[in-house]
Amino acid sequence: MKATRSRLAKWSAPLRPRKPKPQLLGAQAQVLKSKQALAEAIALIAQRKSDLEFTRTDYERAKPLLEHGNISQQMTDMRRNKFEAAEAALAAASAQREQAESAIRAAEADVVRLQSILTDLVLISPRSGRVQYRLARAGEMIAPGQRVLTILDLNDVYMTIYLSADDAGKLMLGDVARTVLDPLPQYVFPNTISFVATDAQFTPKSVVTAEERQKLMFRVKLQADPQILDKYHRYVKTGVRGLGFVRTDPRVLWPAELELKLPK
Repeated sequence: MKATRSRLAKWSAPLRPRKPKPQLLGAQAQVLKSKQALAEAIALIAQRKSDLEFTRTDYERAKPLLEHGNISQQMTDMRRNKFEAAEAALAAASAQREQAESAIRAAEADVVRLQSILTDLVLISPRSGRVQYRLARAGEMIAPGQRVLTILDLNDVYMTIYLSADDAGKLMLGDVARTVLDPLPQYVFPNTISFVATDAQFTPKSVVTAEERQKLMFRVKLQADPQILDKYHRYVKTGVRGLGFVRTDPRVLWPAELELKLPK
């Protein structure tokens, strides 16, 4: 019996000197740090706005006092300087907030990039199966298209038999078949005909007479029942030899020795 194989090597590249996972943790920490800086900048802006409002009011009060001679020019200039300093401090706090927001966006983009790298580093088989050969291990450098694992698809197991042209020509795809495995001769497994070759496997050098044409052999695949494979997947082996049986006339009943007999 045979099983199909699947190649896995969709993405491959040498890793950077620093591994992506520690880099991802660092980027996530940087996101938290930038968000904390943003919160501090927002709080600072609120304080600077309060200072600006106070110094503006104080300066506005000084203008009429100066006109009536109730305050000196020096005192008025000091209040104006405090007001202008408060304006500058508010502008600086606003720039600090914008810087923190930019840092958050950059750190979040870095997190997304590193998560994408980690996702690409995980090879996912397109089908369920059993690993037959591991051709590369974690930490090794591989080239694009290089094989990493050989997977046996245990849901696609079949036996190959060869029939003469007369017998193969009477078969229909989907017809019921039977297999008896050499290691388990006491059991009879259900199969279906999934493939009949259109070209002969063994062709004589010159095919002229009807007798010569009878020597043509055609390959036929007997597909195992997927439900049976799923139930006994732990016991499925590949390369096992056995006998395959088909009916050239579907109206003929199976003999008693080929009635289904499955393991319990």
